[in-house]
Amino acid sequence: MDWHRSARAGIPEVVFAESKCAQQLMDIAEQHIARSNTLFMTRVSADKARALAMHLPGKVHVHEQSCTVFIGEEPLTMGTHARVAIVAAGTSDMPVVTEIEQSLLYLGEDSRRYVDVGVAGLWRLTELADELSAYSVIVAVAGMEGALFSVLAGLVPAPVIAVPVSVGYGVGEGGHVALGSALSSCSPGIAVVNIDNGFGAAALAVKMLGAAITR
Repeated sequence: MDWHRSARAGIPEVVFAESKCAQQLMDIAEQHIARSNTLFMTRVSADKARALAMHLPGKVHVHEQSCTVFIGEEPLTMGTHARVAIVAAGTSDMPVVTEIEQSLLYLGEDSRRYVDVGVAGLWRLTELADELSAYSVIVAVAGMEGALFSVLAGLVPAPVIAVPVSVGYGVGEGGHVALGSALSSCSPGIAVVNIDNGFGAAALAVKMLGAAITR
């Protein structure tokens, strides 16, 4: 385990659970609790979450929709001072949206979500332009053709972090078209993370906020 990552990089180590078995996750959790009291895991299946909860009763807080687990005395709770907006094209994007939310909470940032504001109903997004302009960072989540990224970046002054998601079918299947759209956008000020990488987007948002404070 990388015990000094937070001091070195500004982001504590977070456990990617998808490729680890339940026993490995339990061992990692025990090590972390002994040293730091808290731990955050992403891509945790329901079976692994149940195993962790049985192993550490009262300390495992599962967020089912995001497939994340927070291990600590109290669950993560949202405050009222949000500097990050999460803008999602549709409700199908919610698993990634909630991964971003939970990751931001673990990293010490509140957020506010705006869901179902994709470009198919463009007025829904343009009506929010003034409200969204008040945020320091905006995380945009979209699958299909990923048009949300370019349109949103052309409406607001804040940097936009594009999270292409694997929602789509046919040529849009797997999020690759949305990824290409984000990378090839002519709207300046877009940073792009990998497909479905909610935690990566949250970490980038936190680093952007930190850089703005220290400059």
